[in-house]
Amino acid sequence: MWTNHHVAGFPHEKWWALKKTPGSIRSGVWNLAVAASSVFLLMANGCTKQDPYVPPDLFYYFASYKVGKNPTTVTPTDVNQDSFTDLVTTNMGSNTLSILLGNGDGSFGDQVELNVCKEPRSLALGMFNSDPFPDVVLACSGADEISVLFGRADGKFQEGTRYPVHRTPIAIAIDDLNGDQAPDLVVALRNDKIKVFLGTGTGEFTHGAQYEYGDTPTSVALADLDGDGKIDLAVTNGGPMLNAVSIWMGNGNGTFRPPTDYRTGKRPLAVSFADFNHDRISDLLVINGVQDSFTTFLGIGNGTFQPGRDSGADAGPNFGLARDFNGDRRTDVAIVNLQSSDISVLFGRDDGTFEYPPRNYRTKPGPFALASFHVTTKGTEEPGLVTADNGNGSVSIFLHRGLKTSSASIAPPP
Repeated sequence: MWTNHHVAGFPHEKWWALKKTPGSIRSGVWNLAVAASSVFLLMANGCTKQDPYVPPDLFYYFASYKVGKNPTTVTPTDVNQDSFTDLVTTNMGSNTLSILLGNGDGSFGDQVELNVCKEPRSLALGMFNSDPFPDVVLACSGADEISVLFGRADGKFQEGTRYPVHRTPIAIAIDDLNGDQAPDLVVALRNDKIKVFLGTGTGEFTHGAQYEYGDTPTSVALADLDGDGKIDLAVTNGGPMLNAVSIWMGNGNGTFRPPTDYRTGKRPLAVSFADFNHDRISDLLVINGVQDSFTTFLGIGNGTFQPGRDSGADAGPNFGLARDFNGDRRTDVAIVNLQSSDISVLFGRDDGTFEYPPRNYRTKPGPFALASFHVTTKGTEEPGLVTADNGNGSVSIFLHRGLKTSSASIAPPP
């Protein structure tokens, strides 16, 4: 479907999977109660001359591991610097952090669960001090604070300083905002505020700029969008008044210029950067929680973006990531769907669009977050996927079929 919003052409398109061999087209003014001059074009693409597209089946369920209650994030990293990928989860329901040390083959040991702040909603990893072990900062939504934890050689974390924020931190991102080689923080707060903390390089942070803007920010991401060496900011606004992703261009000193808004689908929940059309310019991936879709925005190269394209996901998409999963050098998308309890993998066409239908993989109940990691077996490196199963208190591993062995589990999760 293409929608015309008072401009020449049809800049906004949306896709849905249909039954076989559709063959009709219709246009009209279908939303008279909202805007009498808006025109919709609905087109059905027939499949009578070729077989329907069947997406490749690249992943298989491998194993699940117990973590704390109601995990909301899962982050791969090497916490003990043994060259194996480990996992860290935030568990809102038990006020804990779970650490699972990796064995290097896609399997993990039992969790080590650490008590942390109240309702850790999200985390970001960085190198906050001079040791070689990754550190963690938590957005503690139940305590109105962020909490810094320092990595140790044994794979555990030692609590550092807690910093108060005004209300309900939801999301957090890390980068060097002022060019001093020390990681800084951007925190999204539930009360329509964005807060900056500037790092000192010693593990401590100072309060930086604060901005009041938007409508219920839900996620943040940082990158240099225009190649000027200054870090820029993307924020999703999930409240009903805006439904947009806001782009804040950085000044290079820890502050940002007034934002530009781009319309998304309903209730955008997550934003990340990728290159969907192979032009070496950052594009945007936004996950829309209410209308079962995601929106991609192709970057122009100066920090601005083309109008978004909405594409269908399964029920209740909550988080997504972009990678090349099938080795064709095109960027694909994987999305976890909270309501339908599955992962949707869509293969990119190298132009910002994707092949349909997606390949769906059933997960345990309530997959809330998703991450990718690499597994090397017999000299071959392939991507794996891991979900944070909010409804089951677990993480689930899906390995690439290039790594499938006779002893590997291939049954879907119970």
